Amino acid sequence: MGNPPITVERWEGLECAVQLDVVLPMYKEIWADPPYCEGTKGIADFVDRFAQEVRVPRARLVIARCGDLPVGYAFGYPLPPDTGWWKAMDEETTAQFAAETGERTLGIVELAVRTGWRRQGVAAQMHAHLLEGLGVERVTLAMRPDPEAAPAHAAYAAWGYRQIGHWRPADDEPVSHIMLLTLPMPVHGAGQ
Repeated sequence: MGNPPITVERWEGLECAVQLDVVLPMYKEIWADPPYCEGTKGIADFVDRFAQEVRVPRARLVIARCGDLPVGYAFGYPLPPDTGWWKAMDEETTAQFAAETGERTLGIVELAVRTGWRRQGVAAQMHAHLLEGLGVERVTLAMRPDPEAAPAHAAYAAWGYRQIGHWRPADDEPVSHIMLLTLPMPVHGAGQ
């Protein structure tokens, strides 16, 4: 008999904070592997950052499970008007491109799947649940350029993301690629 089907649940806003006890063990396991090699400081930084980011309006967390076992998670939030996201890029952007309203762009800050469930569509399911009904124009994320991240790069490319730049959020952090997915505009027909 095979594994139970993957189920995905979603939480919003401060509801996300209650799920830290589920997310944190996955974070520790997943991000311990190269190229990330998160240690004690990285884990503490994640916990602090997560506590702040769940307070951003319309923050969302999804957790994938195989039966009762958590196998992956994704977290993001619409970029607020005062975001520094685009300013951290090495490449210059226009004011129009970088203008945020809190409803225009979803920033995915975490999307991770435990080793035994990778390349089985779990990340795609979580990505879809994270975006479902949010109504944003585009989605952005930062990812490492390391060879070990090649499968993630391939997945994002298959989902329609394109690389638009680079950033280093802090001097002691590695350079990341900034990826962007432009979503189709909703079609409003007669009678809708």
